[in-house]
Amino acid sequence: MPSFRQIFSRRSERCVNLVASGTSTSYEAGDFLSPALDELRESGKISDFDLVLLRQSKALAHNEDAAVLAVPGTMVKGIIDTKYTPDLKAAFSKILGKTINNLVITVDEGLVKQNPATTPGATPKNIGITSPLTSPNGMAPRENNPNPENPNPNPSLTTPNTTPTGNLANHATIPAPIPASMQIDRNTGLNPMYTFESFVIGSSNSFTAAAAESVVVSPAQAYNPLFIYGGSGLGKTHLLHAIGNYALELYPQAKVRYVSSEEFTNDFINAIATQTFPELQAKYREVDFLLIDDIQFLQGKEQTLEEFFHTFNTLHTARKQVVITSDVPPKELKSFEERIKSRLEWGLLTDIQPPNLETRIAILRRKSAQENLQGYDDAVLEYIASNISSNIRELEGALLRVTAYAALSGGGSVSLDTAKEILRDFITGRNTRDITPQMIIEQTAQYFGLEVDEIMSTDRSRTVVNSRQVAMYLCRELTELSLPKVGEAFGGRDHTTVMHAVKKIEKTINEDSQTYQSITEITNQIRRAAVRG
Repeated sequence: MPSFRQIFSRRSERCVNLVASGTSTSYEAGDFLSPALDELRESGKISDFDLVLLRQSKALAHNEDAAVLAVPGTMVKGIIDTKYTPDLKAAFSKILGKTINNLVITVDEGLVKQNPATTPGATPKNIGITSPLTSPNGMAPRENNPNPENPNPNPSLTTPNTTPTGNLANHATIPAPIPASMQIDRNTGLNPMYTFESFVIGSSNSFTAAAAESVVVSPAQAYNPLFIYGGSGLGKTHLLHAIGNYALELYPQAKVRYVSSEEFTNDFINAIATQTFPELQAKYREVDFLLIDDIQFLQGKEQTLEEFFHTFNTLHTARKQVVITSDVPPKELKSFEERIKSRLEWGLLTDIQPPNLETRIAILRRKSAQENLQGYDDAVLEYIASNISSNIRELEGALLRVTAYAALSGGGSVSLDTAKEILRDFITGRNTRDITPQMIIEQTAQYFGLEVDEIMSTDRSRTVVNSRQVAMYLCRELTELSLPKVGEAFGGRDHTTVMHAVKKIEKTINEDSQTYQSITEITNQIRRAAVRG
């Protein structure tokens, strides 16, 4: 197992310039971070271990109500996010003589080993990747090649694009981070919403998140493949997309491909039917980053697994990065040949555990901020986070239910007591049996006065389509099944059909009180059916 320090990425960050009283100002760490850490140490609010780590950080700038720090790695960022943000903001406010409401943290692992050319007091104009991770086998890391006669072994992976974009000195407030995905205009399969910036880090996932960033900065070195496993709804898919989006930010010419196991299977079947294997191989073997989601669904598909085996070998031999997710580690993948399992274990295996309470609250706050959700007391967040612990999708679903209720009932704030009533059916009791797609389909059909066969059919009448979409939505809300698995439960429908249904019902819930009421009543029926056993 690689050491914990090794997995931290050499991630580059755009340097942030802020304006205080109309003048661009930057600060060394000693300007306001060191005295703040001293204050935390003297008041017993920080451990000695954490203090050593945070001492490596640097204060970059501050303006009227915000402070910006650069930290040496994702772990330090996670420590601050989960343990010290309130205390640091309070200390900064005291030291600077003004209220600091916002703390912005960027990652610059170059802080671990300062560049001797850095002038004290100067804000670096371009923080580059100067020292990628060294692989455990002692091989020299891949470096930017200054000699044009000796080309980069990965031609499309050129020097990371880390030059700051735009002049921030003309802004009086901290601008929102520009998602790297906004610059992506190719058909990669990547979701622009899933980035490292939008991924909430806690003790349950910090190792995995750092490893994910590491394979972008140092592709195809120590951790190839990177194999991420864990339960449904814990962030594996988010990290895959984040890897792809960040790769295109650092290497604009890189070829990145995200694919679900279902899509990979469908492409393989289509290639057989149309005799287009060269096109299939070009799609998956001529890439710099191949990101495969939910590989466990290839179980039992012998020919598809054979194609994956050769694709993996081609990419690994060419020193291209492969990242794979699964709900179980390689050794537990049923019907996978040992030769495939062994290759999946060549790199780094890392798991994601359910988030702890603090991380769950942070996830809810991030979700609320991202989607501008309103209409609840802070106590409601703590109640949701305390009662839903194993699935992030279910956690966010509970929050959406509360905010939908607030919007549909006149826009007032939902109290804790009201939230408990709204979520009473959502919080699974101890004496319930597992809720299954069949149970959901049966209860949905009963509610709308339909037969189960009608929901399972290809009938396109409005009533049947709406009922089918409601049932698909509830399968995602009340079970831990992936999109492909939900599609299978509805007669083998494609995962994109399920995704469309879920998005449509989510939108309708927030716009139509009748739909909201129907979803609530059906959910109650399903819960009661589960309790009856």
